Amino acid sequence: MRGVGAALLMLALAGCGGDYYQGPPSPHFDGERFFLPDDPRETGFLDFVKWNLEGGGPDWPEWVENRHADTPPERVEGEELRVSFVNHATVLIQTGGLNILTDPIWSERASPVSWAGPKRVRAPGVAFDALPKIDVVLISHNHYDHLDLPTIERVWRRDRPLILTPLGNDAILRDGIDGIEATPMDWGQSLEIGNGLSATLEPMRHWSRRGLSDTNKALWGAFVIHGPGGPIYFMADTGYGDGRIFRAAAEKHGPFRFALFPIGAYKPEWFMAYAHMTPRDAVRAHLDSRACRSIATQHLTFDMADEGYEEPIRDLEAAKAELGLVPDAFRALENGQAITVPPLAMGPDGRPACAPIGP
Repeated sequence: MRGVGAALLMLALAGCGGDYYQGPPSPHFDGERFFLPDDPRETGFLDFVKWNLEGGGPDWPEWVENRHADTPPERVEGEELRVSFVNHATVLIQTGGLNILTDPIWSERASPVSWAGPKRVRAPGVAFDALPKIDVVLISHNHYDHLDLPTIERVWRRDRPLILTPLGNDAILRDGIDGIEATPMDWGQSLEIGNGLSATLEPMRHWSRRGLSDTNKALWGAFVIHGPGGPIYFMADTGYGDGRIFRAAAEKHGPFRFALFPIGAYKPEWFMAYAHMTPRDAVRAHLDSRACRSIATQHLTFDMADEGYEEPIRDLEAAKAELGLVPDAFRALENGQAITVPPLAMGPDGRPACAPIGP
């Protein structure tokens, strides 16, 4: 995403934009743009340009063959929880008879155009045709590596899932995909998603933009899924800050049976720290949120920042050792790896008793 490619991408972005949400002001909406109260983002477009004019990080490989290819079952019933890491922030969560897909992207590029922008270096770990029928799609925010219109259209045309996304992103979907139905949610709002499961939208420390004129005109958020066996926390893209958003989620919903935290796109930290976590930050978020087990996202597929290809995984292992996590507590899966997660159980001391996850 450096040099000519970045410049072309910025020109393409200049044509995008819009007013995605119109509603009354709230504690996190001023009538025009969304914000995280008491925690403003201080970097902007000129900082993005400055970053792109710097030297950049190590080169990523052109292509890496996957060592795993998952073929998920049609359904997983009851309190059983099966999780398949597809790529980037795309994870298939199967529990309670529902198939839930997060931030789906099967496209070759995380970009508004096919000729520029971050290009994948690994295939998705689940072939699109191997996906079971998708019941629910969770879309966290409107950045191109999370709201990928071509993939969402494929899922919609095939399965007609319930699509949940923060306020304003439903307008982007309707503008880009004929006939699509999407349900907008505000922070703190909960909705039933089927089979007795529910989803709640909670804050994450991030921002939104698809063009140069629409910054923060659509909301961003993390999802909590309440179902059999304990709650699941999907944090797609976030900075750590002072950790309050994770502690608040734990107070309201936790402890969590399972969580997903991003570990990529954290260098250079002067630019990335507001909206992205280092692997050490992700371990702190895991601890703050009182998650029994977590997996990492946003590694191995798209070169989005200045860290090396395997650097996030090495940094995660170092942070786990430093902060005293058992190896199984927070894992970085490869594309196509799947795990089963035991139900949440509480020990006699009132703390979560976290059983090992299965392959």
